[in-house]
Amino acid sequence: MAAGRALAALLAALLAVLLAASAQLLPLQGFLRDEMENDYVVMKSASFTVSLQKVDNTTVMIKLRPGVPSSCHIRIKSVIRSELNIKPGENVTFTFTCSTPEKYFIMEIQKNIDCVSGPCPFGDVHLYPLRLPRLNRTYIWDVKASTKAGLELKFSAPWLRQIEPGETCPDFISYNINSCIDKATVNIGTFCRNGSVSRVKLLGGVVMSLHLPWNSPLTTSGFNIANRASIKRLCIIESTLKGESSITLMSPNYPLGFPEDELMTWQFVIPSSMRASVFFHNYSLSNCERKEERVEYYIPGSLSNPEVFKLSDSQPANIAGSFNMSLQGCDQDAQNPGILRLLFQVVVQHPQLDENVTHLVDLSKERNMTVTIHFEGWPGHIPLMSEPICLICKDPRTCDRVLTLASGTVYRISFLCKDLSRLRITAEKGISCVDFWRCQKKIYSLSVPKAITQLPIQLQKFVWKLLAPDLVNIEITSPSLKLQQHIQEQRCNMSYSYSIVSATPETELYVGVFCPGGSIEKIQMRNNVTISLKTFGKGFINESNTQDLKMSFVPHIKDECTFTVSPNPKAKVELQSPNPRYGLPPYVSISWYIVVPSKQIARLGFSKDRMGIACETGHAYVNIKEETLGAEETVRREDEPLPNPRNMYHNFWVNVSNCKPVDRTQLTLQFWVTLADKQIDLGIILGIVAGAGVLVAIGLTVCCVKKKKKKTQNPMVGVYNANVNTQMPGKKGLFTKGRQTSESHVYAVIDDAVVYGHLLKESNGSIAPEVDVYRPFDGPVGSLPPSPPPFSFRKDIKFSSNTEEEPPPLTDTEHDNYTFAHQKKGQLEDNEDANEKDKGDTSVPLMESKEQDGLVE
Repeated sequence: MAAGRALAALLAALLAVLLAASAQLLPLQGFLRDEMENDYVVMKSASFTVSLQKVDNTTVMIKLRPGVPSSCHIRIKSVIRSELNIKPGENVTFTFTCSTPEKYFIMEIQKNIDCVSGPCPFGDVHLYPLRLPRLNRTYIWDVKASTKAGLELKFSAPWLRQIEPGETCPDFISYNINSCIDKATVNIGTFCRNGSVSRVKLLGGVVMSLHLPWNSPLTTSGFNIANRASIKRLCIIESTLKGESSITLMSPNYPLGFPEDELMTWQFVIPSSMRASVFFHNYSLSNCERKEERVEYYIPGSLSNPEVFKLSDSQPANIAGSFNMSLQGCDQDAQNPGILRLLFQVVVQHPQLDENVTHLVDLSKERNMTVTIHFEGWPGHIPLMSEPICLICKDPRTCDRVLTLASGTVYRISFLCKDLSRLRITAEKGISCVDFWRCQKKIYSLSVPKAITQLPIQLQKFVWKLLAPDLVNIEITSPSLKLQQHIQEQRCNMSYSYSIVSATPETELYVGVFCPGGSIEKIQMRNNVTISLKTFGKGFINESNTQDLKMSFVPHIKDECTFTVSPNPKAKVELQSPNPRYGLPPYVSISWYIVVPSKQIARLGFSKDRMGIACETGHAYVNIKEETLGAEETVRREDEPLPNPRNMYHNFWVNVSNCKPVDRTQLTLQFWVTLADKQIDLGIILGIVAGAGVLVAIGLTVCCVKKKKKKTQNPMVGVYNANVNTQMPGKKGLFTKGRQTSESHVYAVIDDAVVYGHLLKESNGSIAPEVDVYRPFDGPVGSLPPSPPPFSFRKDIKFSSNTEEEPPPLTDTEHDNYTFAHQKKGQLEDNEDANEKDKGDTSVPLMESKEQDGLVE
């Protein structure tokens, strides 16, 4: 038992010693493992030997990439380095301490070529030395040459394409060309492969760089160097274009400034069967003290070579075959030189089938109008330079993507475009009124001129800007088509629509979108108005012939906007207040005048129960009133419910006036109107028939009374009132004869309707009139006839008691001084004899015998 315990204690002690020993060996094992891995990496990484001949004048430098931590190093024998510089004549063998050195290092290989003190090694340029590590590398050829000679860099196909600074090439292979004149260096440009730049000629020295990624399989430089005579300019860039293409080029140092007072040239080699056009997309000018910055074109066959243009001019287009373009700088202001720079595009196309087809655009009779033909999406969208281009030409050599035509001129334009559906037309016309008395009688047609609609281009927008002076308003009418307001419940489906905005410098009221084929006859607006016609699809070409929108200048109106509506009897008319998106502006009043035909009734209803607005200042109102005598006005405030649907029997007004609403509330009123024929019920028909019967009975009774009266007619008796003045006020000298020489006191016939007592009293069923007896006039006779009775005593004129208007002036036939009654012919002759005895000189009656015969039937 004791022996067993002793053995267990011994085993435990041995186990403790072994654990302690293993703990001390763990760090050593980790160190050995790391060393073995490092040795494995070193063994795995290949060694490189770079041997440079002294005569090659080439230097190789390997250095860490900027911004990358130094987790990898260069090992030369047992020496660890972070960079390596191998000079001409040296032979160096090295390795990397990591398996992916391309992540950490870059390499520059620079070859210096001196063409001033000795002969130049012209010909193909090789990538030397060979068997270099696979790192991102840059080959630099620094060629020094005299300014009296020129160097030419000729590139092999597929040539080069110039890119803007900061842009990268798809395959990450790029060339950079710098010109060196004395101590000045000018960046000619950065280029990718697969382009049109085939040669670059430079004056003096050049620094050429080729940037290759670490995995590039390229083994040749792709260019050669040749010696040329002095080119007498900074550089010449040759671009060869064989087929349809579009290229972009930039001035040296772009986007920085072109060297002062320098000259450079672009040569474009193009087949004579192709057409080229030049477009300047971005340029700026320096401040010149002497000379002028310009662009010169040399076009073979032109009679005016060189053709000189400003940078701000439209550049030549539709050029057949090859041509040269030169950029000339100036002597700049030393204090404020500015920057001359240029980015331009050259487009080469096949001649179009309709290249010689011209379209006449006659704007000679138009005033204050511009027409712009442009590519789709202009001006917000700028098409990519790689996209197919459409050109508009106003003469064979003046073409552009955008062409603006002005009124008062006749143009003959043509198109260089395979697909004319990519072009659009935008036009604008101004109509203003300075003297209201001259322009109030004019009616202006708001229709698109035929000079525009006949072009094979879709009209996108036509804008009329209508300007009215103070206290003069604008009226829009559509006499035949009428207008329909485009709202959610009533959408326009025409090929065009009108957007109407009424505006002042301070405010703007969006009246709405309208299209033909509605019920709105007229819109009157208080401020300046902008009407924009927008088209949808190709249908406008056919529908444009029926345009009838017109405008005129009218006197001032009280509302901001007034609509005149003649509802369509067969359709429901939806109407909405302007500015529906943001609500009516504060304190604005809008009115609708609804025309109701006489044989119909209108049904008026509102789309909402309330206005849906809360007022901060004042109140908002909706007023409804029929246009008839004694009609009551319906008024609702913003805190009251809107009226229920109701019938309207006459023309009526709907008015809405806004208050100053509280934040986040807006007033938008929408209502509808329908028409229906008036229904006449049976009771009304029976009433009319009964009324007609009563009238017939009354008529028969009157006829019977008249016949009876004629049978019992008493002798004619004249009644004379000596106290009545028969003189007509304000008409002296109406009678040319005096009282004694005239027949004005001779009686004619007196109407029996006014004989005193006639038909007024009855005695034993018979009528006994009261009869007066004529007495001769014994008073003095004056030169004027007596005045007629006061106007209020006349029985044939009635005036309302509540009117203040003066009675109309009397005519010559309104001063009848006597009344007449019928009598028998025999008694008439007896009375005439009696009058002749009393007055001696009054034997001629007042009325001629023909007139007496007419009165006495």
